[in-house]
Amino acid sequence: MENPKLRNLRDGWLPEATIDEMQEKLASGELTSRELVLMYMSRIALYDKSGPRINSVLELNPDALHIAIALDAERAERGPRGPLHGIPVLLKDNIDTHDKMHTSAGSLALEHSIAPRDSFVAAQLRKAGAVILGKSNMTEWANFMAVGMPSGYSSRGGQVLNPYGPGKFNVGGSSAGSGAAIAANLAAVAVGTETSGSILNPSAQNALVGIKPTVGLISRSGIIPISHTQDTAGPMSRSVKDAAYLLAALAGKDEKDPATLASPKLQHTDFAGSLEHDRLNGIKLGVPGDFVFYEELTDEKRSLFEQALAKVTELGAQLEEVSLPSADADWDYDVLDYEFKSGINAYLSGLHPSVKVRSLAQVIAFNKHHMEKMLKYGQKILQGSEETSGALTEEQYLKALEHDQFMSKDQGIDYALSQGGAAALIFPHDHGSDIAARAGYPSITVPAGYTADGEPFAITFTGHAYSEPQLIQLAYAFEQATKVRRPPVLEVAASKGEEA
Repeated sequence: MENPKLRNLRDGWLPEATIDEMQEKLASGELTSRELVLMYMSRIALYDKSGPRINSVLELNPDALHIAIALDAERAERGPRGPLHGIPVLLKDNIDTHDKMHTSAGSLALEHSIAPRDSFVAAQLRKAGAVILGKSNMTEWANFMAVGMPSGYSSRGGQVLNPYGPGKFNVGGSSAGSGAAIAANLAAVAVGTETSGSILNPSAQNALVGIKPTVGLISRSGIIPISHTQDTAGPMSRSVKDAAYLLAALAGKDEKDPATLASPKLQHTDFAGSLEHDRLNGIKLGVPGDFVFYEELTDEKRSLFEQALAKVTELGAQLEEVSLPSADADWDYDVLDYEFKSGINAYLSGLHPSVKVRSLAQVIAFNKHHMEKMLKYGQKILQGSEETSGALTEEQYLKALEHDQFMSKDQGIDYALSQGGAAALIFPHDHGSDIAARAGYPSITVPAGYTADGEPFAITFTGHAYSEPQLIQLAYAFEQATKVRRPPVLEVAASKGEEA
């Protein structure tokens, strides 16, 4: 980077800068949004596209610099719109933006598709004054394509690597690029999407704060779907407060998504407005004792979880072991299999006529025609969904939907919370995300430590529908008391480093 001022800020100040710290420099005139964009572009060149190639950023917005300059002018004339004014944000590649970027869900079948309109998420970000910096790579079709596809792999973008251990640690998915990019500080914050664990898992794997909101808090219109009962977008960031800022900007009612009409009381909530350090004091938290949530933990990770629980207790929380009767139920993914065909056919049919794949059947045919590039891991899941009617009338679907609703709520999270009057449940890492996803209930993951070889470990708070304000408070109190997050050590190829 030629500019010595920006080079010094990029290397010394920017890596763990918060939105508040960015806004302080923007307000004082010490920094502009244009310069923020330039610094992030430089970091992408250095760390994402050289060295071990984290490979998290799929596409940059050609207009990002111009948007930043316009927002700088607006700040000078009228002041900032809010905390996201002039802040660079990355969007997962299944979130529509009606600009010069593409939206492909990581698939070469949609590599030339430009959305006919902004998603609700993109429109909310523009309204808040954010700079949409680019699109992040992801597991193709949000990991609803093939059995055994690695997290973070797509035919369009290749493999995303975890910056804490490229090629060593799982990057998590399907919002892999969003997770890796924010961990490596290639943007201030990112938006991921989740059907079942796809925000919480990459956030936990990359030492980030991830919020999987209640289904309906954020509109899904303009997001390439899997399941209309489980899909949601959500924030991914390096701090709880930054995630709260982003959540507040994204939330809102949208007539195009009926799920958003059920939560008017949270649509204009300032989630970051009253964060306090002592909110764990006096709180009762449920710790699921069911073995299924711990069977995959190594002894070292189990110890990290026990240390986190001890810290929560030290901060004044009362822990009570609870049970989820449905924890070891006979779960399947029938709901997703049936809902995907209905949702994806509706989405594809609304794309520009230049896009040649207009249905799930045509996506499958495209993949077969380009087998070498597209079917490295097959497409068994896509084919299974295509075998359904797409009308959502099958008995198997209707039974599975009722089963998931009852077992995840009445015999799941609601049951566990009601046992001892707990305010929230606490899980190790991203465990429990599947039950919360089926219920449509919110969760927040927050860094809780690292293994001896440097792999991030997290804890997750889960609550009733629309309990985001309380969950954010709990995560903030834990974060501020522990402050365990540390940035990854990023490598640069020697020749590139000399040019930097």
